[in-house]
Amino acid sequence: MDRCVVLVDAGYLLGAAASLLAGEPARSRISVDHTALIQGLRERAEAETQRPLLRIYWFDGAPDRVPQPEHRRLRVMPRVTVRLGALTRSDGRWAQKGVDAAMHAELTELARNRACSDIVLVTGDGDLLPGLMSAKEHGVAVHLWAVQAADGDYNQSEDLVAEADERRVLDRIWITRAVRAVEPSGSGAPAAVPRPEIAAILSAPLPEAAAEEPHGPGRLPPPDPGRNGAGQSPGRPAGREDGRTPPGAAPAAPGTDPAGEPGHTKGVPTPKDLADLGRAHVAGAGTGQQGPHATLRWSSDRSWTGGGQAEQPEAPALPTLAQLTTAEQRWADREEDITAVSGDPSEVGQVFARRWIERLASDRRLRQLSAEYPRIPHRIDGELLRYAARFGLLAHKDDQIDEHDRYAIRAGFWREVESRATPERARTGD
Repeated sequence: MDRCVVLVDAGYLLGAAASLLAGEPARSRISVDHTALIQGLRERAEAETQRPLLRIYWFDGAPDRVPQPEHRRLRVMPRVTVRLGALTRSDGRWAQKGVDAAMHAELTELARNRACSDIVLVTGDGDLLPGLMSAKEHGVAVHLWAVQAADGDYNQSEDLVAEADERRVLDRIWITRAVRAVEPSGSGAPAAVPRPEIAAILSAPLPEAAAEEPHGPGRLPPPDPGRNGAGQSPGRPAGREDGRTPPGAAPAAPGTDPAGEPGHTKGVPTPKDLADLGRAHVAGAGTGQQGPHATLRWSSDRSWTGGGQAEQPEAPALPTLAQLTTAEQRWADREEDITAVSGDPSEVGQVFARRWIERLASDRRLRQLSAEYPRIPHRIDGELLRYAARFGLLAHKDDQIDEHDRYAIRAGFWREVESRATPERARTGD
């Protein structure tokens, strides 16, 4: 078949590009326009092989082989097929598993079936040498492409270079058409000023400290008795904030906080504490409560709120997005997720809220949800987080759950709800 195929080792291509442009191979140091990159690979492959493109195979690693947002965008592009290996962490470093084996299998299978006349390999790994030799024996011309090395030397296996039929270098000018360097977070660059809601998280006093110093300067203010019904009533049982187990709950296991979370030390906030305090600050933005007036609130109706009192029972259950969505809408949602949603945590929360609001049969439901601010009803909150997990958010990063993503997802949700609910309140005079 007089066609060409491109096999891309994404770890090599993007790692070498990061070394060239940013001085280190961390892919977090670069920003990639995948559409421009794929188009550039296609045009160059067709020009150099004088053959029309059959397909581009993109080989990469992902935690638990779960497609990340970039993989979701790539695999719906024309003539692109994504193959994922595992991404594992060992000795503090990430390593791909199974990517080389998948490339070797694809390379030999294409050649054996005579699916193409030319194969372009974008890789530097010598483990592909047997596959390259096998492809040549089946009459396929093998073109080996390298990314320009930062030090001017080779960044490919010399045996691979020697065995290839043709060799080309993707130089800095070609790379920068689709890839650019970004500033590292926290290295030599000046520290970014934290957003106001993050600053409130870091500066808010801990509930335990407030309990120990009821009249001191670190004391938490009285809870707001307003929108969320969080005012304290005499005789209400104390919740998690004062360190005691809520009535009827099982005692916490040793080494955990009262909510059963491991590793909590008295006086030291857990990531969940910080995220919840941040959500309280977002709530304060709409009610006049700012900064130090943030009280500890949870986003689920199965928990306790600030001031040591239980959440008020939820009003008649709000419908979930799944209950509001038809089969046709579900298909359209998946298409939008793949092609238009970037996977930014705040954007994910906004997209979910927008769909929920637009499918409501009555504005009364929207006002009911808005009145719960900042608490997201448990069923909707769980559905929101499961939706976010599709984009690789909330996954284990450095062996910890990313609570900053969780915070941003819920903040995006409330941002969209408030933007839709405010005009409605204005029309109804609420």
